Amino acid sequence: MIVNRAAISALFINLKATFNNAFAAAPTTWQEIAMLVPSTTSSEDYAWLSTFPRMRRWIGEKFIKSLKAFKYTIVNEDFEATVEVNRNDIEDDRLGIYKPQAESAGVSAKQLPDELVGEVVAGVFTNLCFDGQFFCDIDHPVLVDKVETSVSNKGTAVLSITTLALAMASFGAAKTAMTSFKDDEGRPLNVRPNILLVATNLEDIANVLMTADRLEDGKPNPYKNTCKVVVSPWLPAGYWLLLDTTKPVKPFIFQERKKPVFVSQTSMEADNVFMLKKYRFGAEARGAAGYGFWQLCWGSDGSA
Repeated sequence: MIVNRAAISALFINLKATFNNAFAAAPTTWQEIAMLVPSTTSSEDYAWLSTFPRMRRWIGEKFIKSLKAFKYTIVNEDFEATVEVNRNDIEDDRLGIYKPQAESAGVSAKQLPDELVGEVVAGVFTNLCFDGQFFCDIDHPVLVDKVETSVSNKGTAVLSITTLALAMASFGAAKTAMTSFKDDEGRPLNVRPNILLVATNLEDIANVLMTADRLEDGKPNPYKNTCKVVVSPWLPAGYWLLLDTTKPVKPFIFQERKKPVFVSQTSMEADNVFMLKKYRFGAEARGAAGYGFWQLCWGSDGSA
């Protein structure tokens, strides 16, 4: 092939189309557990998470909730995937070797939110959320009757289907704890867990717990069809989380500053082309992930 501007333009148009097709077809799961927050600056402040707004009876003047002295900021990061195209490959009509690389870049760009959300999911016991505590912790500060107390959304029970007692002590205890969460006025938050998020080694156990009529001890399974099972390859073995994703605010946040875009460097006068015979293409994006309301998650590390 003769390398000229027209040939280079046609090549990268095809690579961009390949990238876009792979991007459109790639599956993602982050939407099941996280909410999308568009970002317009280098970072976003989530101090508003300190309030869980609820309707109340309007008697007298309106009751204005102020933001507490919590500071939680999610800073956007830059991401890229870059591939070099050797001019010799263009001259020798060896362009087929770049099609899978363009496809891989497209899939990776589409699944970037999965990776970012997966990283914060894996860190629920070690990363801080808006109240300065670990996202899943034993001592979240909460006002109860105007007195600050500690509330836990962390357990250690092994997810079990062996007996009814063990199922109740793991999944059942987490479900009961979540549905018992209250606001600072003592009213139930109406948390209703609907997602059972598990590590890959717990997939079969979770599916049985959510579908079987009876547990292994022969007793009826009271938890059948109570949650949808979602598997996260990012969760360490033994970890499982119970989530409520029915609210406007989800347990996890994907913050998008710039959607993934296809970029290329095709100028025949570029230094890397003149000195190294290299053209380039790839993807760029900006974003980050973080935590929403801890009240919408219960986590266990399965260490008990």
